[in-house]
Amino acid sequence: MKLIHLSDLHLGKRVNEFSMLEDQAFILKQILEIADREKPDGVLLAGDLYDKPVPPAEAVGLLDWFLTELSVRKIAVFAISGNHDSAERIAFGSRLMGDRGVFLSPVYDGTVEKVEMQDEYGTVCVYLLPFLKPAVVRGVWKHKSDGESEAEYGEDAEYGEDAEHGEDTAVDQIRTYDDALRRAVSSIQLDLSKRNLLVSHQFVTGASRCESEEIFVGGLDQIDASIFDDFDYVALGHIHSPQHVGRETVRYCGTPLKYSFSEAGQEKSVTVVELKEKGDVSISTIPLRPLRDLRKIKGTYLEVTSRDFYAQTNTSDYLQITLTDEEDILDGLQKLRIIYPNLMQLEYDNQRTRENQEILQVQAMEEKSELELFEEFYQLQNNQPMSEEQKEFTSRLIQKLKEEGQ
Repeated sequence: MKLIHLSDLHLGKRVNEFSMLEDQAFILKQILEIADREKPDGVLLAGDLYDKPVPPAEAVGLLDWFLTELSVRKIAVFAISGNHDSAERIAFGSRLMGDRGVFLSPVYDGTVEKVEMQDEYGTVCVYLLPFLKPAVVRGVWKHKSDGESEAEYGEDAEYGEDAEHGEDTAVDQIRTYDDALRRAVSSIQLDLSKRNLLVSHQFVTGASRCESEEIFVGGLDQIDASIFDDFDYVALGHIHSPQHVGRETVRYCGTPLKYSFSEAGQEKSVTVVELKEKGDVSISTIPLRPLRDLRKIKGTYLEVTSRDFYAQTNTSDYLQITLTDEEDILDGLQKLRIIYPNLMQLEYDNQRTRENQEILQVQAMEEKSELELFEEFYQLQNNQPMSEEQKEFTSRLIQKLKEEGQ
């Protein structure tokens, strides 16, 4: 079975106040051309279909067109909501569209939607797990737990050891994203003799982020890849850089377009997954070519405005230009846009800006506590944040050292 893995379309997105809709329509047409060549059995859309929970009408129309084109081609679609989407809006019409081979994740209610597909090797089970927050999972399972207890003991009865002693139940212990995902995934009744595929939109520990992603303070949204051990392939969304985490078959396909200058050096692609017999999964990528690239250029004003400099480039690309002139160029942004109409950012790299940057770095360092500085050092060394227990231990140790030094 051949599947195309996509994620993070972010339809309707604006980058530095530039609308990306024309670029998004262009890249979706290119993806359809790839689908015509590759003839996949399905397309996996791993969340953040839109850039906002209430997307503009043009973005809704673009997604409607894309899904319709896939349906006309008899290509099944498996789509979930991401953290930028409204789960309710993505789920709207899911029962109707399922009859056309477009399967959308419902609002999470404690179960994970399963769709079965058949090929010459047997059954492939595709599970659709929308983006989940701990509070959502806790609320759903609390309601289930209360309902089961009321049915067994009566609505007004006090029941169980937890109720008598006021202790937290197992449901109340769902506090982190890792807790939430473990609860959601553990509720799936997997048949390990079949090929099982999960579509999910979360941040797996160890993945490399970009500036265009939504960052949670302290890495609280991280989950461990071991949660997915029983799945043959995990189609992830949320991280904008294509990469695998842990094993090759736990994969982020990345965005089809660049949405920040931290992605300027990347090549965007679609991921093609082929599942043969159980345990045999092959993965390949097909590069995408945007209508306008997003890139950086650097030099003096005279250099970047020289015809020899830009003659062989696409001057309509989205650009960040860094000028190295010691003096600012009067109306530099407007002047440069005569040559580069889609100039997004103009920066300077000279003695003045470097001195300012050093001052800001020193000031920022001085404003941080010892614990904050140690947390940054720990994350740099271990590529993951400190746990709450580690923070508490370090805080006590710092306090003890301070007291001994007095």
